[in-house]
Amino acid sequence: MITLIAALGCAAWLYLLAARGGFWRASDRDDEPAPVRELDAWPPVTAIVPARDEADVIGANLASLLLQDYPGAFSVIVVDDHSSDATAAVACAAGAGATPSCVTVLHAPALEAGWTGKLAALDHGIRHAEGVPAPSDYLLLTDADIAYAPDTLRMLVSAARREGLLLSSLMAKLNAQSGSERAMIPAFVFFFRMLYPFAWVNSPQRKIAAAAGGCILVDRNALHTAGGLAAIRGELIDDCALARLLKPHGPIRIALTGRVRSMRAYRSFGELRRMIARTAFTELRLSMWRLAATVAAMLVVFVAPPVFALTSADPLVRALGAIAWGCMTLAFVPMLRFYRRSPAWALALPAIAAAYIGLTIDSAFQHLRGRGGQWKGRVRPRAPLRSAARP
Repeated sequence: MITLIAALGCAAWLYLLAARGGFWRASDRDDEPAPVRELDAWPPVTAIVPARDEADVIGANLASLLLQDYPGAFSVIVVDDHSSDATAAVACAAGAGATPSCVTVLHAPALEAGWTGKLAALDHGIRHAEGVPAPSDYLLLTDADIAYAPDTLRMLVSAARREGLLLSSLMAKLNAQSGSERAMIPAFVFFFRMLYPFAWVNSPQRKIAAAAGGCILVDRNALHTAGGLAAIRGELIDDCALARLLKPHGPIRIALTGRVRSMRAYRSFGELRRMIARTAFTELRLSMWRLAATVAAMLVVFVAPPVFALTSADPLVRALGAIAWGCMTLAFVPMLRFYRRSPAWALALPAIAAAYIGLTIDSAFQHLRGRGGQWKGRVRPRAPLRSAARP
């Protein structure tokens, strides 16, 4: 049995390196200036910013949006989602400094049953944007904690026009300053890319779809044709749900980036735990069978190889473990470089993966306690557990 587990772990890593869309290379990036095609007429764009208790970051977010060097018409709608702080006041003050004024601050209506808070706020903003005489062609759906380089919007729109993209998403570079962030954030992005290989997401021949909710440029007419946000109104992982909604209608794209950054800091492991546990069990579709299978797979693929390599008395098991551990170390190095971390951290990936196993179990436990999806005082209504893993 031990030999079989070691062989499975080794085979899994050979597959992941050779046939999982090259997810580990972290090569689909826009670090270098991309070619920007000058358009005869740049289409109008409206940014929608849902914000709940974001007074500490919304000002910087709006400042970066207002500094965009976009040649076409550009406006911003902030939807204050029942904040208990000065989010709306800070947004109004930031918008008042814009010349000409292009920032509108709305207050989200009472949350209707069946909607998640962020999607309801986004939908309210989109409805307002569509109510003007000449609605924008594109919507930039952005989180309130995101800061943009000045050329970001121009690049997104140019690529969308050039490639006919219905959705273009940049995965914001997350904070990795505190000790907990340095240990956990590169692995968080690594696991996301393993689950959703960007090359496969960007391929029209693949059904897999994903997006990063911090920065999504979407074709407004395509979104309307697909049913609008009402079609995914109850989704907690709203970005990937939006990508799945739009991909059957045309090409989508996701990439890593250094020019879009998250300002949200996770100063302690507890804050990171809450962020990860918020959606981990939802990603498993609330299935206890999927949870058990995921935990078993993570143990075999990430945790067992170094244990075998360091402790097994069987030369074959030890060799298989060493090969698997070497493969995972090699695979993690490009993401560490992207986050400017020492490649030596790659040796710790098994321990980091073990921590993620614990956080995934904790996510299921929080759901059982009726606290699933908790975010800034709002808890997702309890959904029934699934006794079997269904697609």
